[in-house]
Amino acid sequence: MRTSLNVPEEMLAEFDRTWQAEGLDSRSRALREAIQEYVESHHQLEQARGTVAATVVFDYVHEAIIEDLHEIQHEFQSEIDTTCHVHHGEWCLEAVFCHGSAERIRSFVYHLKDFDAVGRVSVTLLRADSAAGHESGY
Repeated sequence: MRTSLNVPEEMLAEFDRTWQAEGLDSRSRALREAIQEYVESHHQLEQARGTVAATVVFDYVHEAIIEDLHEIQHEFQSEIDTTCHVHHGEWCLEAVFCHGSAERIRSFVYHLKDFDAVGRVSVTLLRADSAAGHESGY
């Protein structure tokens, strides 16, 4: 199936340099792999059950979102253990260390992804307690 995308020139140029450096055959192949990684990441987050510990790392334009971000962090304060925040010009990078129900962590992540001023959200599930009460790593 063919499709078209609107992608900023700089991002596409970097994408092309990356897949070519990896020795892939084509941009289409690289896009298929990127889409597959995105889908797998989503499924991992969706399939998590019980209590999870996670890191949520994201970047954002400080002035465009800081008030909304503070509201979200207050809404999820019982799940947020600590944060680490650094400024890089108008952009900020934030790492949030979370512990709580998988449902609440998913909700937190999806709230962040809903903002245009957030560039990227990356989630790593560090531990998940299964319904049977034993731990399994992700």
